Amino acid sequence: MSDRYQAYPSLRFENPAPGVLEIVLDAPGLNSVDAQMHRDLADVWLAVDRDPDARVALIRGAGRGFSAGGNFELIDEMLDDYAVRTRVLREARDIVFNVINCSKPVVSAIHGPAVGAGLAVALLADVSVAARDARIIDGHTRLGVAAGDHAAICWPLLCGMAKAKYHLLTCETLSGEEAERLGLVSLWVERDQVRERALEIARTLAGGAQSAIRWTKHALNHWYRLLGPAFDASLAYEFYGFGGPDIREGVSALRDKREPEFRGPTSE
Repeated sequence: MSDRYQAYPSLRFENPAPGVLEIVLDAPGLNSVDAQMHRDLADVWLAVDRDPDARVALIRGAGRGFSAGGNFELIDEMLDDYAVRTRVLREARDIVFNVINCSKPVVSAIHGPAVGAGLAVALLADVSVAARDARIIDGHTRLGVAAGDHAAICWPLLCGMAKAKYHLLTCETLSGEEAERLGLVSLWVERDQVRERALEIARTLAGGAQSAIRWTKHALNHWYRLLGPAFDASLAYEFYGFGGPDIREGVSALRDKREPEFRGPTSE
């Protein structure tokens, strides 16, 4: 593997087919995102964009799921340190826009849980392949913060405002099959076929007319760029919430595996 990817130690890189770069999330806790992985997920797309050998990026999670989202250590740092919260906000913005602006097509293979920063990449991929029984959940409001991250920029476009509001406000889990029915992902397959189908699509894209594919992606993604102001607002509200009381109750409830009892000033 090229030395260009040594700067992203939390991610594993493979070349399963000519022109296909496979990016694997492989970490404890169902590939939960720590500070290093959050930074790497923000910046790796710049390297992919400049890699002359990569025509397509395929991203997946190792083991039993795609990603369980941010880990407790990262969240605790954000709660207690304004500088950390500011850095993570900037990285969250970069994760979204660097995937959108990467000239190479991105294919995601989603199985098991897909939450948080991992879910942002999975849904912003140009083609998303989900297992029938994948568990897709935004999870922000259940944690006690606004649904920032990728939600405001892509859920209404992908599945419509009514369904976006329902799932982002209630945090009801979506299976891969249901996510395809709503238009949130490109297609679903059985769990044991996810990586194979995603790789098949990646090979097809790698063998296609690269300028045509890349400019088509660029033009289509102007729909996302038009929503930049709404996305920025959602990030601001989300990270404002990390300084409030509800997030601490949300994290405590998640740790204790119980229902949260929010008592913040705007939840009564």
